[in-house]
Amino acid sequence: MELIQDGAIAFLSAVGLTACVWLIAGAFLSGKCRNPKVRLILPLRDDAPGLESDLRDLLRTRHTLPLAKILLVDCGMTGEARQTAEYFCHRWKNVELVDANDVKFG
Repeated sequence: MELIQDGAIAFLSAVGLTACVWLIAGAFLSGKCRNPKVRLILPLRDDAPGLESDLRDLLRTRHTLPLAKILLVDCGMTGEARQTAEYFCHRWKNVELVDANDVKFG
């Protein structure tokens, strides 16, 4: 029984030590992207059913890309969906609504 307890304690100690090293290394080695040209593009069509949830996911992603701009690309949205997209553009910083013809890559 003592052998099992010693083995469990050794295992948990190794896992704890690994977690501590992982956290320390992550704090020092993980840098945020500082490239101001990074764009997160969300194409929107019709009534854009997942607009809010997709945009919130991109906003969470932008925490690691602080200078990134989110582009909501109008690929044939309805009027109501476009109004919703415009609202989000005013609500959050670095979120823009653009037409599909205005998006240029490269």
